[in-house]
Amino acid sequence: MARPGPVYLDHNAGAPMRPAVRDAMVAAIGVTGNPSSVHADGRAQRARIECAREKVAGLCGVPARGVIFTSGATEANVTALTPAWQDQGAPLYLERLLRGATEHPSVAAGGRFPVKDQCVVPVQKDGQLDIAALELALADGGPALVSVMAANNETGVIQPLEEIGARVRRYGGVFHVDAVQAAGRVPIDMEAWQADAISLSAHKMGGPQGAGALVVRSSARVPAPLLTGGGQENWRRAGTENVAAIAGFGAAADAAAKEAQDARRLKDLRDRLEQGVQAICPQAHVFGKDAPRLGNTTCFAVRGILAETALIAFDLERVSVSSGSACSSGKVSVSHVLMAMGEEEALARCALRVSLGWDTSAPDVERFLEVWPAIVDRLNPSARSKAA
Repeated sequence: MARPGPVYLDHNAGAPMRPAVRDAMVAAIGVTGNPSSVHADGRAQRARIECAREKVAGLCGVPARGVIFTSGATEANVTALTPAWQDQGAPLYLERLLRGATEHPSVAAGGRFPVKDQCVVPVQKDGQLDIAALELALADGGPALVSVMAANNETGVIQPLEEIGARVRRYGGVFHVDAVQAAGRVPIDMEAWQADAISLSAHKMGGPQGAGALVVRSSARVPAPLLTGGGQENWRRAGTENVAAIAGFGAAADAAAKEAQDARRLKDLRDRLEQGVQAICPQAHVFGKDAPRLGNTTCFAVRGILAETALIAFDLERVSVSSGSACSSGKVSVSHVLMAMGEEEALARCALRVSLGWDTSAPDVERFLEVWPAIVDRLNPSARSKAA
């Protein structure tokens, strides 16, 4: 009997490249020309960049001039996280960084803010930001930059961005949203969020690695450049643009914008997976289930089944999932997200994240559920339902 093919359920770490993205990159990669050159070859490359800029802007509902291409979301986050902004051409100095306790490490590191000027805002048990604590922090000091994830990469919990943005505006601050996981999964509405800037990553939506963007709602309110020394990106990010990756990013953004309008398919698959997991293990704990969540993400744990061991077992069955906390080290560690939500460390060590995407099918979910009972029987048989 042929061995079942591989199943990839780790889209929040990086989505498989879309065929349209590959086609766009192949068309760009073989073309000569620096996009800053004025000759025909250079203009052709510039046209590819500007076409992609329009598509990324369309995903975010902003004019194209608000898109600043970067090497990825980490660079976009570090660019945004600076005390030095310009507002209508005048210097705007932000005295503090306020960021959520469950942010991505590239935001948790604080960007260009000194450590002494950084403040961590707690989250509630469901993973959403504590709005009352944010308001107290905003009121207790000078102008602040507030940085919050639109949707968490581990749990899928969606933040109340309109509420947060309204409070940031009330206190004269600047609002940055890490929208990496939200893009293509929920509509992006910077105007409703009152977000001054958002960060995006191409490879999370089926584009290439090494491409991202910082998108500003108004090109009159922008952070000081991180990379200087050239006039690229309207003097907001120096360095010759990666034309092929940007072209692929544009194709991915175009597809993701369409998919964000209909997230029901992935939510139905996610719900089927969660129901199947809990049918086998009724005590399985789904993190953030009481908050709004991305339809593609589930993070759950079964006490006594360590994530590190379960990941190996799934991998041996050619099913790719993750723990929520292997982003930078490649190792399984205790999730700072789950700890910030007040979860017990022993349970957090058992957390598995399954994230679906553009190429996920019902048979993929069924394959996961086919493998799951044997893994439970091997690692903690007492967790099995007697009826299963």
